[in-house]
Amino acid sequence: MKNVSRCLAALVLVAVPALAQDKPADNSQLIIEKVKADKKLLVANNMKLTEAEANAFWPVYDGYQKELAVINERLGKTIKAYADVYNTGNVSDEAATRLGNEVLAIDQAVVDLNKSYFAKAKAVIPAAKAARYIQIERKIRQLLQADLAQNIPLVP
Repeated sequence: MKNVSRCLAALVLVAVPALAQDKPADNSQLIIEKVKADKKLLVANNMKLTEAEANAFWPVYDGYQKELAVINERLGKTIKAYADVYNTGNVSDEAATRLGNEVLAIDQAVVDLNKSYFAKAKAVIPAAKAARYIQIERKIRQLLQADLAQNIPLVP
């Protein structure tokens, strides 16, 4: 699970082209595809789906990942915006308010996404397995957030 969190942290960082300036585009795409495959394997190994459940679940999973990628891109842009402001040596009240509100909006977007996809998953697989899926997604996100928290300095 530790390697997955590192890969997912890399995904957030390389998913935003502005943050992947030192990597050629084809390498970034390879990393993103590897992370997606690793995450899908992690989910598959933990979901214990029957064949019928799997046929119904994986399109829901793919939809979730597509919407999550948009949120992750937004997070990456927010991290870059914070880094830009932080590197000036002065974070104004206006910048702090804007960035703080965006972080909270991103958190809410993740909550809303989880609510929406929990309902979608429950429509195609048993509720316990839908809950397991959301739990897996939350654990992965929490690992990612812990990694980001360790590496992003506090507002001065």
